[in-house]
Amino acid sequence: MKFSLLLLSALGASVWAAPAFPKVEAVVPENIRAISDYMNMLASKVQESRGLASPPVCDLSKVSLPEAAAGLPPPSPGLVLKHIAIGRGTQNYTCDVSNATAVPQAVGAVATLYNASCIVATNPDLAGTLAKAAMHFNPSENAVTQQLVPSNLGASGVHYFKDATTAFFNLDAFPTWKIGEIPCGKNASIPAPVGAPKGLNNEPAVAWLKLLAKSGATGGLEEVYRVETIGGSPPASCRGMPAQFEVQYATEYWFYAK
Repeated sequence: MKFSLLLLSALGASVWAAPAFPKVEAVVPENIRAISDYMNMLASKVQESRGLASPPVCDLSKVSLPEAAAGLPPPSPGLVLKHIAIGRGTQNYTCDVSNATAVPQAVGAVATLYNASCIVATNPDLAGTLAKAAMHFNPSENAVTQQLVPSNLGASGVHYFKDATTAFFNLDAFPTWKIGEIPCGKNASIPAPVGAPKGLNNEPAVAWLKLLAKSGATGGLEEVYRVETIGGSPPASCRGMPAQFEVQYATEYWFYAK
């Protein structure tokens, strides 16, 4: 299943008519519910935009982290929000297969980042619903077009780990965006809020984080937040697990710069 939709006002596009997708009221598979919620919300935003005199301006200076991130240290004084991306990929783990009671160990993550700055600035609720819907599409579909399905958000970077403690974000990876690169380490962590969306196999959402730049950051990038996480957590023990495995996740990454 594949959708190609323009996110109208959030991306500065012209307004176009969109159908109202059927509401999902009964007990249905989560993938259908997530996609239906996104389509219904998108249709609602299109309808609302028809009454606007001009497309909304995506001014990041007026955007604040979600209220649930209050448990994390705030952005440092003097920094400004430079970019918001939806990350879609995997959290990676290893297991001691000789010990069924061992706890899986995190060994990093791999994700593609998609530019969501204007969506969050103008329609933050739509961004969260989009991330939930995107969980139910194979990431390989995104790789072909370098766009996030079920939207047309363009790829703005990649995320992986350089070593066990260095998360790396390359926002220069695609020609459309040259925002900078930031190797960073964890500064603070809080559990995902109660009720945070679970993953494809009912995995709990991974923690929300604040990361600080290490040596080598470019583009003035200083701090990164991981918020609005979906899925990504490992099972409680290594029982029945292979030596290495991946868990699908989605999230929002917020980048702050000088």
